[in-house]
Amino acid sequence: MAHKKGQGSTQNGRDSNPQYRGIKLYGGEAAQAGSIIVRQCGTRFKPGFQTILGKDYSIMARVPGTVRFRGRLVDIIPADPALPRMARDAG
Repeated sequence: MAHKKGQGSTQNGRDSNPQYRGIKLYGGEAAQAGSIIVRQCGTRFKPGFQTILGKDYSIMARVPGTVRFRGRLVDIIPADPALPRMARDAG
């Protein structure tokens, strides 16, 4: 039997909050220790030198320095000369 819906709320009234994913710091930009470089779904980018992968797959800087992208790897070139550097950066 056909009937008309009452004046209640609609079924379409829900929406999820935005996730704000993407690259937050690009190559050559300065990063502080703990700052988020990339927010992503899964490991599209992988953590490289002096970076860590968070439980939500965010890549964060371990030490202050400069961001560098090597293909899908994300590195930090440390600003402090006392910290170890990558072998490619020596020179």
